[in-house]
Amino acid sequence: STVQVICNFCFLAVKIFCIRSSWDILKAGNMDKTNQTFVLEFLLLGLSGYPKIEIIYFALILIMYLVILIGNGVLIIASIFDSRLHTPMYFFLGNLSFLDICYTSSSVPSTLVSLISKKRNISFCGCAVQMFFGFAMGSTECLLLGMMAFDRYVAICNPLRYPIIMSKVVYIAMASVSWFSGGINSVVQTALAMQLPFCGNNIINHFTCEILAVLKLACADISLNIITMVISNISFLVLPLLVIFFSYMFILYTILRMNSATGRRKAFSTCSAHLTVVIIFYGTIFFMYAKPKSQELSGENRLQTTDKLISLFYGVVTPTLNPIIYSLRNNDVKAAVKCLLNRKLIQ
Repeated sequence: STVQVICNFCFLAVKIFCIRSSWDILKAGNMDKTNQTFVLEFLLLGLSGYPKIEIIYFALILIMYLVILIGNGVLIIASIFDSRLHTPMYFFLGNLSFLDICYTSSSVPSTLVSLISKKRNISFCGCAVQMFFGFAMGSTECLLLGMMAFDRYVAICNPLRYPIIMSKVVYIAMASVSWFSGGINSVVQTALAMQLPFCGNNIINHFTCEILAVLKLACADISLNIITMVISNISFLVLPLLVIFFSYMFILYTILRMNSATGRRKAFSTCSAHLTVVIIFYGTIFFMYAKPKSQELSGENRLQTTDKLISLFYGVVTPTLNPIIYSLRNNDVKAAVKCLLNRKLIQ
């Protein structure tokens, strides 16, 4: 499929970058072993300062990861095999579920290993791959949420023209653009971050190779990284959020003008699940990156721990909630899942 082709292309790009980076590291080591500017691996601190609660977090993350795999997997299977879900809305939902599985699978297994076995090191290439998938999935999700809001806008505000505007060719192209743009954006950001010299500093104060945590280790000017990230944030955060905002303003205006109470309830029910996911997703991101920084050392340490826990919420809890929210708030999804389960029980 188109998504698989795009994923394979992006993975090949990261693999080529890793091979090139490894060659640069070996070459630098042969040229000057005393003045190392490259690192062979990174050390992820995670919750190393709180050993008593690591086992609790291990159990919680493991349970949530299983819920992510099962819940999103069921949604994907239902959207494929149930003809009632062969619409643009559920096509985007299937993409979102597949994205959540890919995103968590790129980081959660290594986090679980580090919590239970104290193995916290990750190779340079492993860090690059993890950073790529994290950034790519986050960028793609922003665009997909914007596409889903536009789909709801057309369905409610222009129902007669909906089959024409949101034809199969159009919504597949919209999803493909989301995946391709997210992958290209991540390739650029990952390449710029991992080419920086780290001067032997390889301790990442995070659960994963999160790009901002890695940039803090660089011993060179990161102005270019900051500029490209600002452009990326405007393109993948602000613009989709504007699309979502104006789409729901028009949707709300249209719903309030409806004479039928049943029509209003149906319109609200089709939008409430998506709007809930948007609020959780964007609320977590803005809380992570838009809050003030503490100047005191003790306050800074507490803030870093809070940052890591919020990042964990964003990376694990949000994908866990997505299938639950869509299942509870959508009658079509509930009916499709029940039908799928009944079919399995009969077999």
